[in-house]
Amino acid sequence: MPLRFYAGNEVELLESGAGYFPALIAAIDDAQREIHLQTYIFTRDATGAEVIRALVRAAQRGVKVCVMVDGFGGRDFEQTIAPELLAAGAQVLIYRREAGGLKFRRHRLRRLHRKVTVVDRSLAFVGGINIIDDLNNPTPMQPRFDYAVRVRGPVLAPIVVSTLRIWWLLAWASLKARPSWREIDPADFVRAGAVRAAFVVRDNLRNRRAIEEAYLDAIGGAREEILLACAYFLPGRRFRTALERAAERGVKVTLLLQGRVEYRILHYATRALYERLLEKGVRIFEYQASFLHAKVGVIDGDWATVGSSNIDPFSLLLSREANLVVRDQAFAARLRQSLQAAMQVDARELLHADWLRSSRWERWISALAYGFLRRAMGLLGLDRRDVGTQ
Repeated sequence: MPLRFYAGNEVELLESGAGYFPALIAAIDDAQREIHLQTYIFTRDATGAEVIRALVRAAQRGVKVCVMVDGFGGRDFEQTIAPELLAAGAQVLIYRREAGGLKFRRHRLRRLHRKVTVVDRSLAFVGGINIIDDLNNPTPMQPRFDYAVRVRGPVLAPIVVSTLRIWWLLAWASLKARPSWREIDPADFVRAGAVRAAFVVRDNLRNRRAIEEAYLDAIGGAREEILLACAYFLPGRRFRTALERAAERGVKVTLLLQGRVEYRILHYATRALYERLLEKGVRIFEYQASFLHAKVGVIDGDWATVGSSNIDPFSLLLSREANLVVRDQAFAARLRQSLQAAMQVDARELLHADWLRSSRWERWISALAYGFLRRAMGLLGLDRRDVGTQ
C-alpha cells in the first residue's frame, strides 16, 4: 500500500540524547491537556529521572499523562518508576509483561519497540531513542549515536490515531477503562511548515510489512545514492537483493553499521553478509566511537526516514515499530550531513580486500552465527527467506 504523505509539516531532526531530551522535557513542561509517551526502555538513571520529574509535574498540574513501556525492555519499570508516576496521578500500562521461565515462544518477541510521544495532540516525537542516558554504556565512551524528530502539522493525525489505538487495545486487554476519541481529521491540524511527511508503523495486523515496503519502494526507485545507518542489520533476501541491484545499476550504496560488539550472535551474523555486499559494490562503514543505535536512511537527497525499526527480522517481522518518512531536500541534506560526519570521524570503512584477509576463524564464527539465527527464525514459524541464504 503506498504511503500517505501529508503536506504542511515542520520536522526537526534531533541527534542523540543531547538534542532529544531537552526538547522532550520542554514539551512535557509546556503540556496543557494530554501526554502519551510510549517507549521500549525507561530507566531511572540521570536522564530518566529528569523525564520522570517532568511527567510528575505535568500530572500534578492536571495534565492527563499516559505512559506505556514494554514489559521486556522496561523490566524494572513497573517496580522502580511506575509507583511514582501513579502516585502523581499518571496512568501506566505495561506492554506484554515478561512471564518468566525458559520457554521460547514467538509471541514473547513481539515487543513494543516504538518510541513515540504525543503532547496535546499538537506536537509529537518519533525516533529510536529510549528513555535512558546516552552514557549508560557497559564501558565509558561517547554517547550512543541515535536520532529522533520533533513533528508539528497534519501528519500528526495518523501519529495520534496510532498512539491512542495502542493505548485503547492494551487498556482493553488489561480490563482497564478504555478511552474514546472522535475521528481525527488531518484538517484539524494547522499547517506548521512546508515539509511532506508520512507516518508508517509495523504491527501484526494490517501493517505487517509496511516499514520494509517503504524502504524497498525507495530503494527500488533510487537513481543516485542510498545511505542507511542501522544498529542491527540482518535483512532478508528481498532487501539485500534490492540493495545489490541498486549498486549494480550505478547507485552509490553505503551502509553505516554497528562496529562494537553489543549482541554477539547478531554482530557476527551480520558480518556473514559482508562479502557478497562488498562484491556487489556496497560500501560498509562500522561505527567505532560508541554504540550505534540509529535507524535512519537517506535516498537520492529528498527521501529520508527516522524511526525505531532496525533492518532485521525482529523489527521488520515481530515488533511494533514506528518511522517517519520525509520528502524534503533540506531535511534529507541535514541528516545526510550528520551521517557523513559520523562516517568520516567515528567510523572505519571495511574494504573488500580487508574482508578477504580476515581469518578463517572469524568467517567460520560469522557463518555459524548466521546459521543459528536463520534456524531460530524457522523454529519461530517465520519464513527463512526473511533471513535468507548467503
